[in-house]
Amino acid sequence: MLEVNRHENIELLSYSFVRNVKGYVGNYEITVEKMPRFINNDCNGCGACSEVCPVFITNYFDEHLGVRKTIDIAFGQAVPFLYDIHRDTCVECFSCVDVCELNAIDFSQVPEEVNFKVGSIIIATGWDIYEPMGEYGYGEYDNVINQAQLERMLAPNGPLEGHIARISDLKKPKEIVFIQCVGSRDTERTYCSGVCCMLALKNAKLLKEEILDANITICYIDIRTNEKGFEEYYQRAKDSDIRMIRGKVGGITENPDTKNVEIRVYSSLTDEIIKIDADLVVLSTAALPSRGTQQIAKVLNLDVDKNGFLTESHFGLMPQETKTKGIFIAGFAQGPKDIAYSVSQARAAASKVVELTSSGEIDLELIIAEINPDLCISCGRCEKECPKGAITIKDNKAVVDDINCDGCGICASCCPTQAIDIKYYRDYQLYAEIEAIIQGGAENGT
Repeated sequence: MLEVNRHENIELLSYSFVRNVKGYVGNYEITVEKMPRFINNDCNGCGACSEVCPVFITNYFDEHLGVRKTIDIAFGQAVPFLYDIHRDTCVECFSCVDVCELNAIDFSQVPEEVNFKVGSIIIATGWDIYEPMGEYGYGEYDNVINQAQLERMLAPNGPLEGHIARISDLKKPKEIVFIQCVGSRDTERTYCSGVCCMLALKNAKLLKEEILDANITICYIDIRTNEKGFEEYYQRAKDSDIRMIRGKVGGITENPDTKNVEIRVYSSLTDEIIKIDADLVVLSTAALPSRGTQQIAKVLNLDVDKNGFLTESHFGLMPQETKTKGIFIAGFAQGPKDIAYSVSQARAAASKVVELTSSGEIDLELIIAEINPDLCISCGRCEKECPKGAITIKDNKAVVDDINCDGCGICASCCPTQAIDIKYYRDYQLYAEIEAIIQGGAENGT
């Protein structure tokens, strides 16, 4: 992150949102809204303002397990290293203004629009975590958490400085249960989140190292360890005395006196119902398309699949390209994948950008659709069927984007008035070619 921030050819716009994109490959016009931090770039991160701030709020970076001040920095390694003010909770005591020696605090800041041009775009908007409110006691029972919260507990810079504890009483848990596939692989979300199995195995091993006498159980539908070295890691986890139960958790209740979570799970391998009195329950919840993915899909008019992930041009042959030339995707924005897969796809997207822009000029295919405005009835069928989004209805007439059109001919085949032809493959040209072939054959006696 530091290298990116310091690179002379990279401009980092943090705390910003893409609001509008116009243009075409090689000439995209981007409008970005920079949200106010109420602290300007003169801030050197000394922290004096945070020390005098009287208001504490939950820290979103720590999954709301820890606290931060209303004026604070997102996390210790944040880039750029600038503080921000949470105005919804600020009491405007101006103590921070009084102690800031650089006069970096500016309560008059408002959202700012930034406009610039680019030749190509890579979308890497990541993913969000499913919040299973009401499922398995999440949000109701103190000692039911998700994997993200466990990660923050185990992190050295987390609220517990790398140690695990129950939420209810901060005691070390001795009976820990992981429940897999919460919110995924069901009728609503049929897909596998791709990372949960290995995440549970990794965290279970870390907990075993932290609490040597802990009993750890993973309740799963099936364990998916299909990448290099993953199966060996799974076997090592089993050798660490981590119990695996293949089955769905049926019942879960909280003991109001001990705050323990009583679990009933059916084991499909042993055909028995197992009861566990757990100190801590960790849910491996589904990975969702991020809100940023949903927002950018609308801005760029990109296709998404039934689950909300961005759709590529071709899964096998063009996994980085979208239907719009010059716009590429990488990582979880396209669908669930682990870090190694995300990195390789990001490198592939970057190479596609280099391939596209290094020459300075872009070669376009001349075989594209053309509209006869006299025949067009603006029914919109071509706009709906175009897989590249290259046709729009403007002023009651269909208009072709010459840059994005690749001359596939779908629009011509669905036009009810034959108002669309493909250049160099117009109907009269094809008829003339057929007629010439027939005439030539007749002259040759065939």
